[in-house]
Amino acid sequence: MDWLATLEKLAPTVATAMGGPLAGAAVNALSNMLGVDPQKVPSYISSAQLTPEQLSKIKELELSYQNDEKERGFKYTELVYKDRESARNSNVAGGVQNKLFYLTLLLLGLTLGSEGWVLFHGYPPEIPEIIVGRVLGLLDSIALTVLAYWFGASPPKQGEQH
Repeated sequence: MDWLATLEKLAPTVATAMGGPLAGAAVNALSNMLGVDPQKVPSYISSAQLTPEQLSKIKELELSYQNDEKERGFKYTELVYKDRESARNSNVAGGVQNKLFYLTLLLLGLTLGSEGWVLFHGYPPEIPEIIVGRVLGLLDSIALTVLAYWFGASPPKQGEQH
């Protein structure tokens, strides 16, 4: 079973927070409660090795997140939609967005051009392979960030209209 599906059954509010802009905070909170490295949270939950004490801590975290929603007057599910909505609304607004659109084209062109060049022509042999990999990885992350800005950071859920 998928670890997020398992988490949705144990703590639906925490699982919802995992899909939004506060996912990093939710993962850190879970890793602190479980006493594991943040990168191991998914495998730890999916491996079904949770002790009764850890299950209790996850339930406590769930209650804490629910209280946060009540105190702050928002829902984690709304944050996911607001993230996408703000990105799409900025596209409609115009103004400064036109300059950002050209910057987007420049960055995506630079990324695709660089990767295409390395793919078809290679890279100079005096440049260490690790440096080329890091530069191309940085360009990939820039491209993903730019696309997340225009289209929102989280994908639509199954069955959701976009």
